[in-house]
Amino acid sequence: MQPALRPEPADAELAQAAARGDVRAFEALYRRHVGRVHGALLRLVGYDHARAEELAQEAFVRAWQKLAGFRHESAFGTWLYRLAVNVALMDLRAQRSDPVEAAGGGEDLPEQPQHPFCPVERAELERAIGALPPRARAVLVLHDVEGWKHEEIAAELGMAVGSSKAQLHRARNLVKRALGERT
Repeated sequence: MQPALRPEPADAELAQAAARGDVRAFEALYRRHVGRVHGALLRLVGYDHARAEELAQEAFVRAWQKLAGFRHESAFGTWLYRLAVNVALMDLRAQRSDPVEAAGGGEDLPEQPQHPFCPVERAELERAIGALPPRARAVLVLHDVEGWKHEEIAAELGMAVGSSKAQLHRARNLVKRALGERT
């Protein structure tokens, strides 16, 4: 006869234990959420793996520091994800990634691929997104990949809703151009 397996504790339970100083509970939360956090940060920083790793570490350090203030009004994963995105956006701001600056030409775009784009060619798409100006990339990733609304993006990036929409349109066109598609 096998003993009954104890179900994994819920995030809320682990977050409460971690807020009381339980390092193992926080480690469990880290293991559960590091993939999604790292993936979002990786896209936001233009697929710079080292930078995404640094920002993910910083996000989890801040989460540990701020855990006592987590009010459980949303899911822990939502709170953590938002905190991590804010860490990345603050990093973009610190690098003076100004939306006006991002409106420049597309000189830094990768050369067009030798073969037509196929959805399977993920590396080409990642390169094209990674070559976008930082603010345009942030808008594209937050809107098209992460599902944020323009109002949320505008508030987070300190721009008008219309600017968010314009940045998204421009980012999509730059990606299409980099992939050799006609806009």
